[in-house]
Amino acid sequence: MQMMNRRMIYPFALLLIAATFGCSSEVKRKPGRVYMPDMAYSRAYETYSSNPVFVDGQTNRQPVAGTVKRGADWVYHLAKDAEGDTSHYFASQMTKNPFPALDDGQMKEAERLYLINCGICHGTKLDGNGPLWKDGDGPYPAKPAALVGDAKYESMPEGQMFYSVTYGKNLMGPYASQLDTKQRWMVIAYIKAKQGKTAPAAATANP
Repeated sequence: MQMMNRRMIYPFALLLIAATFGCSSEVKRKPGRVYMPDMAYSRAYETYSSNPVFVDGQTNRQPVAGTVKRGADWVYHLAKDAEGDTSHYFASQMTKNPFPALDDGQMKEAERLYLINCGICHGTKLDGNGPLWKDGDGPYPAKPAALVGDAKYESMPEGQMFYSVTYGKNLMGPYASQLDTKQRWMVIAYIKAKQGKTAPAAATANP
């Protein structure tokens, strides 16, 4: 009889233990009272919804003026020239190439980038006689700029060239989507090297 009672007690004891821990876990899962619920649960506006907080009624905001996202192109700070003109274009003239001396491998890559993106207009010899001009027999109605042999372009600051390549100039469109920042500077370094305006390529370290 005692054995029977013990066998019946064990299942009941296990049920009691399970119920006790089950109830305690349920209690732990219940959140307590929050004094200021809006501090814990943000009542944020949807991105494209109307918003009474701002004057224009829009939730989606523009970046703060002058901010640049990580990895993006730097901006030209406004500066005044001798005549008092304030422009990004003038500011670009004072910008120096952060990659002025390329080693042999980088110079070869810069030449490749130039031939792919610039040679069609400015020519493989940088004389403006590319396939689009072709000594006047090409489809282009006017000869592109000769980057070598023309005092205007040989004396042009590298930052100004970079600005034109980035944003476009006259009939030349922008190349910021085709070449990243470093590649554009490499092309400028290649052009300046061909003009003889920069030091020769840095020596490649021996393996």
